Amino acid sequence: MPSVKPSLFEKLKALGVMVGTASLPPPQVPAGRYGIESVVAGDFMETPAGRVFVSEQVFAPGYLHGRIPLGIPPERGTLTAWLGDPRLPDLPLESFAFLDTETSGLAGGTGTYAFLVGIGFFRGDAFHLSLFFMRDPAEEPALLAAIERCLAPMQALVTFNGKAFDAPLLATRYRLHQVPVPFEGCLHLDLLPLARRLWRDRLPSRALKYLEENILDAPRTSEEVPGYEIPYLYFDYLRSGDARPLGGASSTNAMDVVAMAALLNHIGRMLSDPLHDSIEHGLDRVALAKLFEDLGCWGEAARLYERGLEERLPEADFAQAVRRLSTLQRRRGDLEAAVRLWTTAAGDGHAYACVELAKHCEHRLRDIPQAIQWADRAESLLRDTDLPAYARDHWLAEIGRRRARLAGKRKSE
Repeated sequence: MPSVKPSLFEKLKALGVMVGTASLPPPQVPAGRYGIESVVAGDFMETPAGRVFVSEQVFAPGYLHGRIPLGIPPERGTLTAWLGDPRLPDLPLESFAFLDTETSGLAGGTGTYAFLVGIGFFRGDAFHLSLFFMRDPAEEPALLAAIERCLAPMQALVTFNGKAFDAPLLATRYRLHQVPVPFEGCLHLDLLPLARRLWRDRLPSRALKYLEENILDAPRTSEEVPGYEIPYLYFDYLRSGDARPLGGASSTNAMDVVAMAALLNHIGRMLSDPLHDSIEHGLDRVALAKLFEDLGCWGEAARLYERGLEERLPEADFAQAVRRLSTLQRRRGDLEAAVRLWTTAAGDGHAYACVELAKHCEHRLRDIPQAIQWADRAESLLRDTDLPAYARDHWLAEIGRRRARLAGKRKSE
């Protein structure tokens, strides 16, 4: 562990203040032949509030999690704009802490505590991982003291769904022990909202394990256990004293932390160079375009939509991308570009582009016969499409209403 300034626990002890459970009997660690120290490689750390078991690993520079190295890209402009925190660009790599918890329950609240906390951080180019394990609930003050020592020098917290779960849960535990929260005031980068923005249209799940397998190419090993089973394994351990089933939980926690370091690096590089050829999926390019558009980077967004539309997209996604790009081009005052886009797309057999051209001919060019031709073309394409029946019926109904209105206008001319 890196050397840091004396922690709050140590300062209180020096002043003669009773810290944690100093006035309580020692924790009743479950009796059994298989303690956590016989299952997971590690040692006990002494804190002013007692001992806590810590397992440490170091991932050498150049380590790849799947196909992605661990790290944080030096160019963080777009990531900063999305996060809305101006501190991000100037923070050194060593000031980031990657945190994940395994808890006694999944609902949170004051009755839920973290019995296993993983914290990852960089020292030079190497990634250090510390797992803190609470053998008994009475060891919680020692666990919190050890975490405080690790987090004290950090300025940024990286989590996956941590804003909703991990950080509030730990903050509650510190406050229950009347100890300041060590990460309070830190920049907090939660990767889950970003993952949802980037992959909700392409992937059926944005769970961290699923992203590892499908984005990082890093499938989990068979020894790991699902997160929902871990609270039950811990309670079984408290009853039996047998920590062997928790070996998989520690592996799950460790890989969650490592995966966050790889995922942040991957996302950061996508945002810093969204036109790079390494982004292979058109839907990823379109997702980036939406994000850039929402951030007000319209020129970059337009280029990303155009690149995404060059890829093979499902009809519904293609239609949405065309719609957003054409709207963006109109907003930028470039209606001709939108018309060119629709014309090219219509020539490639995309029904939505034909609908947009029908609208353009009707409302802007006042060319009713041409608008009817485009509406007829859209209807013909939709009848042969593989869209779901409900979507196809919706579009056909809309085009039917449009054709009826156009027929009425042509009669009145």
